[in-house]
Amino acid sequence: MATAAAMRLAILCGMLCPALQAQTAPVSASILDHLAGDWVLEGTIAGKPAMHDIEATWMLNHEYLRLHEISRDKNAEGRAAYEAIVLLGWDPKAKKYDCLWLDTTAGGGLSGEGIGRGSQQGDSIPFIFVLSASESIHTTFAYDDRQDTWRWTIDDETNGKLDRFADVRLVKAK
Repeated sequence: MATAAAMRLAILCGMLCPALQAQTAPVSASILDHLAGDWVLEGTIAGKPAMHDIEATWMLNHEYLRLHEISRDKNAEGRAAYEAIVLLGWDPKAKKYDCLWLDTTAGGGLSGEGIGRGSQQGDSIPFIFVLSASESIHTTFAYDDRQDTWRWTIDDETNGKLDRFADVRLVKAK
């Protein structure tokens, strides 16, 4: 009986998948195309100098840009002091970009607070991650077309007051 149910599910998926793919066109010719590639991140994070390596690749039919960020600094166990997987994508219904940020700081990224949303403003995408009614994180990805570089800023907002947490620049890795 489980085999018959699985067969019906497979047939239904086969019928629906082409229709679903037609409704969700891949993100293309977007500002995110400029972010694909290998980068070196350099600047300040939490008031300290930082240098990280970033590999940004399109995945799942060009629907999501996956960033793998690894700190060059090591922790006491000899592993990267910081590591993150960041997924960026376009929500065609909301006409906004989504950002899922998973990292080694505290876990908990697979919750509503771990997803930021933002609308493109010129050559930048400011994302807002809402943590509570009085606290949010503002992360802006800004592209400089003339230099083919990115600037990321991260500001913590508590009760309307912004505090700069990070200001970094990404340049193409050589």
